[in-house]
Amino acid sequence: MTSVFSIFGSGIFITIAFIIAISIIVAIHEYGHYIVGRWCGIKADVFSLGFGKPLLQRKDKRGTVWQLAAIPLGGYVKFAGDANAASAPDPEAVKDLDESARRHTMQGAPLWARTLTVAAGPVFNFVFSAIVFVFLMLFYGQVQDRMIVDDLKALPYPVALEEGDEILRIAGQDLPEMTQVSSFISDLPREARLNYDILRDGVELSVEAPHPHPVLVSSVSAKSAARRAGIEVGDVITAADGVALPTFFDLQDVVKAKEGAEIKLDVWRAGETLELTLAALPRDLPLPDGGFERRWLIGIGGGYFFSPATETMPLGKALVSSVQQVWAVITTSLSAIGHMITGAISACNMSGAIGMAQFVGSAPTIADYIANIALISTAIGMLNLFPIPVLDGGHLVFYAYEAIRGKPMPEKAVSFMMAIGMAFILGVMVLGLGSDLFCK
Repeated sequence: MTSVFSIFGSGIFITIAFIIAISIIVAIHEYGHYIVGRWCGIKADVFSLGFGKPLLQRKDKRGTVWQLAAIPLGGYVKFAGDANAASAPDPEAVKDLDESARRHTMQGAPLWARTLTVAAGPVFNFVFSAIVFVFLMLFYGQVQDRMIVDDLKALPYPVALEEGDEILRIAGQDLPEMTQVSSFISDLPREARLNYDILRDGVELSVEAPHPHPVLVSSVSAKSAARRAGIEVGDVITAADGVALPTFFDLQDVVKAKEGAEIKLDVWRAGETLELTLAALPRDLPLPDGGFERRWLIGIGGGYFFSPATETMPLGKALVSSVQQVWAVITTSLSAIGHMITGAISACNMSGAIGMAQFVGSAPTIADYIANIALISTAIGMLNLFPIPVLDGGHLVFYAYEAIRGKPMPEKAVSFMMAIGMAFILGVMVLGLGSDLFCK
């Protein structure tokens, strides 16, 4: 499979990968505002992808200017009656309009129309993420009920298995249902070589092959010790401090025992052996109950030395799973934010533009890159619903006030709160950048 790391490996290429990703997410978000606003009878003056000086512009038959601007880190829709890209009201722009023309401005539209238009941006982010997850599930399928070898990874030792082999038993133990395979493999003897009973071309054979879960690097996290040490996807870590590592679980034990002390690793890469030194970093990881656990991690993901064969996933199951995945991203993100606010976990768990760029641009495969775009789309949709002036959630709070009081919030109050909201957003961006630059 094509590696995104090889395409968007470092520097300018990671930046390009990030700009592509954020442009897609912003375009989806802003198009949600635009199209629902149009359906609700609100005219859009400008649809901008990016901020600053326009580089390309085109006016459509409805009078909307579509533009690509110089700073590709966001975008906006400026509706009729808006004073700026943050959708602050402009009383001067509507005071001389008749009732019919005023109806097509953001200020003159009914409350329900404004509410739907503002809420549409985050909703489109969520729907886009769910569609992406469905596409990935349908395209890549689900693992078959039988463990059939589909693809073999490169290892520094003999494998003996072949593509198409069906694994019946490992170390004399029958394979369980596929949903239980992960725990089954973690309970296998931690030995470099195990006996496999397989079915090959209709004949049952017994062969010797590596433990299913060697220290084969399947992913490298951004802002991790492994990334800084130069570990790459496809590397096989064979030893730590001179002691052989037959399984990924052995590496986990070593990292945990070291508690941040340096570890010397022997790394096999495409026929060569490298010696790399790194020290694990403390990380706060989400727990199933919504809490967090601090652990020492070097920042790699492991994988089996073979890929199980897959089959098409039913559409209904893919739809349900995609919605569950979007919801999981939202709840986990909210939990993390809450824990950072209370000080239960470090603010270093926050990422700014640099951290997001590294996360997106260094995805090990095209599928991971696309999935990361969907994850960030969900997060951006969620963050935009926060009740902070300037964000969509802030505008919805203003509309809630209007619905309760029967009249809009005073203009001076709106302007003051928008300024406070902008200052708050800028502060959060500075904190995120500080986390990227100074947190280990």
